Amino acid sequence: MPFTSEIISIILLAIGLSMDGFSVSLGLGMQQLRLKRIAYIGLTIGFLHMLMPLAGMLLGQVISEQIGQWTSFAGGVLLFLIGAHMFFSAFRLTEGFRWQPVGVGLWIIAFSVSLDSFTVGLGLGISGVQIFVTLFAFGIVSCFLTWLGMLIGRKVYRFLGVYSELLGGSILCGFGIFILFS
Repeated sequence: MPFTSEIISIILLAIGLSMDGFSVSLGLGMQQLRLKRIAYIGLTIGFLHMLMPLAGMLLGQVISEQIGQWTSFAGGVLLFLIGAHMFFSAFRLTEGFRWQPVGVGLWIIAFSVSLDSFTVGLGLGISGVQIFVTLFAFGIVSCFLTWLGMLIGRKVYRFLGVYSELLGGSILCGFGIFILFS
């Protein structure tokens, strides 16, 4: 894949992965958080959106040496399945328990919205993308979208919350299909 199209794909993937954090931050924004707390939450989520896929990529590279020719196919299928899960989970009818964004609760929130980044990192490690560029994009985009979500959360959560998960899942599915057929 040429470098420019890889960058565009990575940015789109970063946006898709960041939609979980964006959705959660829309809800957190309704708690009237101070700007300092908003900044800290965004940085924490951005950090874990870099750390989790790094762990997945490293494991994915080890696995790719073992399974050879099936690596791109496996990565594409994995990304598609994650996106499909994210897309369909947007249709949940009940609202689950929400942790408060302080101390351990913040790390649990950040971990939960970054967990899908690990499995995406696994798929990306198998496909052999550029690690530094990918991690940087994941961290910056997720941090920015988390901040943005918290700042606009008071106004539009009920309208955009479900749609942001649908969009994120659609982007991941599309990226998985792109890898499968390229």
